[in-house]
Amino acid sequence: MKLYNTASRKLEEFTPQNPKEVKLYTCGPTVYSFAHIGNLTSYIYWDLLVRALRQNGWGVKRVMNLTDVGHLVSDADEGEDKMEKGARREGLSVWDIAKKYSEAFLKDFYALSLVEPTKICPATEYIEQQEKLVDLLDEKGFLYDTEDGLYFDTSKFDRYADFAHLDLDHLKAGARVDFSNEKRNASDFAVWKWIKEGEKHAMRWQYRGHWGYPGWHLECSSIAHEELGEPLDIHTGGIDHVMVHHTNEIAQSEVAFGKQFSRFWLHCNFITSDGAKISKSLGNGYTFADLAEKGYTPIDFKMWVLQGHYQSERNFTFSDLHAAKQRLLNYRNFAALRHQGEGEAMQDVREGILENLNNNLNSAGAFAVLDRAISGRTPNEDFIKFLDDTFGLDLIQTTPDISSEQKAKIEERKRAKEMKDYALADKLRDELSREGIAVLDGKDTIWQYK
Repeated sequence: MKLYNTASRKLEEFTPQNPKEVKLYTCGPTVYSFAHIGNLTSYIYWDLLVRALRQNGWGVKRVMNLTDVGHLVSDADEGEDKMEKGARREGLSVWDIAKKYSEAFLKDFYALSLVEPTKICPATEYIEQQEKLVDLLDEKGFLYDTEDGLYFDTSKFDRYADFAHLDLDHLKAGARVDFSNEKRNASDFAVWKWIKEGEKHAMRWQYRGHWGYPGWHLECSSIAHEELGEPLDIHTGGIDHVMVHHTNEIAQSEVAFGKQFSRFWLHCNFITSDGAKISKSLGNGYTFADLAEKGYTPIDFKMWVLQGHYQSERNFTFSDLHAAKQRLLNYRNFAALRHQGEGEAMQDVREGILENLNNNLNSAGAFAVLDRAISGRTPNEDFIKFLDDTFGLDLIQTTPDISSEQKAKIEERKRAKEMKDYALADKLRDELSREGIAVLDGKDTIWQYK
């Protein structure tokens, strides 16, 4: 298997430290509103990664955090707290907001038929571990105290700029006008924020005699250390995490624990929607509820995502979603053919699919192999199970449904054939055909969409 490692900026052959347990960490969502299609795309790509690792015979231990503790809107250390913003918007407490949108995210997550992570870790359940990490960084001399928080001194970590290829001199020269005079370097980041007197901040913890809360970057390092240990085999996230969030994770983790944080880093690209960046003002941040109103399921959307590559910037449109839905329908009809006789193991197709997935998760190439195979060939049950295990498209568990009237016609046609009333059988077959339903006769009578 070859994967593009952001750390080296090249394709590298991946082999796990322990074939029985690939240590995989996924940056999870901040749960302050409903997830839109752009938010959910990355979890589809990383689900494909999990499935591809398993197809190579490796076990996977995957941990994903849920950011249910307030942090600032910016990936840096300014802006408005996302959880407070959500609470004010809905007239709920921040704790109720966290609960509501954690449940909503997980509902969407499972609607996509994604492999459940080994452990899902809410950040609020790891406050003690985060405090211990701050203490460790402080003991090693990498923190300094300011009026608004404890900051990591990036100048003391000589590899800070390496991961994101940062130009620290340019960053310093371009510092904002409101750049804090107490920060020693423009790239320094808060590991713990103090709550000033009179400041409203509902999520707070007593630490070192002050009320405060953890900086955003702290939770992933703490959770990864607690649940997986260093080095991770693979750390995943979006490309927007490279410059700040993952750069800061690396700095604090490698200083604190004295080991490489992760051997591989995989980052997925953005999707746009209707030709523009997803934004609330444009109304193009579609949720699964929006897709359902137009007749599309989460698995239809998953099909659209998997037709592209995780490193490519993609543009979502409903016309492309409709095409993906039709392609998925073709695959489900193909899966229905497994009831026709014994079927084939289709070993050549399996090998072609896995060859593409082992080439940096090239699912588009894998689907091209499958498209060439579904014409004129009949799969067996094991092959369809292989497809479901590899892509999670519910080819077996979910089949396209038809109306009760159409099902009755199929049963009536079956009885007509048994009674040798072929004229009626042909008439019913033609009626179903005009309705887009093809009836296939074999060991069992089955139907599929035309």
